[in-house]
Amino acid sequence: MMRWRVVDIVVASVLAVAAGLVFVFWNIASNPLTAPLTALLPGLQALAGGGWLFAGVLTALVIHKPGAALYGEVVAATVSALVGNQWGVLTIESGLVQGLGAELVFAIFLYRRWNLPVAALAGAAAGLALAINDLILWYPGSTTAFAAIYTVSAIVSGTVIAGVLSWYVVKALAKTGALSRFDSGRAVPSSAPQ
Repeated sequence: MMRWRVVDIVVASVLAVAAGLVFVFWNIASNPLTAPLTALLPGLQALAGGGWLFAGVLTALVIHKPGAALYGEVVAATVSALVGNQWGVLTIESGLVQGLGAELVFAIFLYRRWNLPVAALAGAAAGLALAINDLILWYPGSTTAFAAIYTVSAIVSGTVIAGVLSWYVVKALAKTGALSRFDSGRAVPSSAPQ
């Protein structure tokens, strides 16, 4: 059950590349959203962070294998970096850190729990990893208030977007029968014709 099959690698890769393309869009679209948040209260811009955290959680929720969260987030970040963005190669480093945050949660549950609370916790851990990484790389010497607001905002965003939203997306996909070759697809009755 813990070994990756060829179909696992292919589907994880497709999901991660698609997520990477979403990252490319989010790299541009998030700026008009974060500017007012930053003006309102510096640190709130991390509420947009979940848009870069979902790849790992989503991939793990579909594949149910060790390393899936890390793989999904790193591949998505690599796609984003290769297409080009303002962060360059540090995008891949961020994907690695964020993927490790989500992966740690699935590992704590021994890759046996794939429910909504675990997905939300994995998203929160990815958000915490994002905050720590960003505070070190992009906001060194920031005030305690800024760091606290940024961290809480990243955790909330990770929980809601990467965790909860990804869980509901997987459940919706499973109902269509698209995930029938995976445990994630067998856990939900299919609405597709048999």
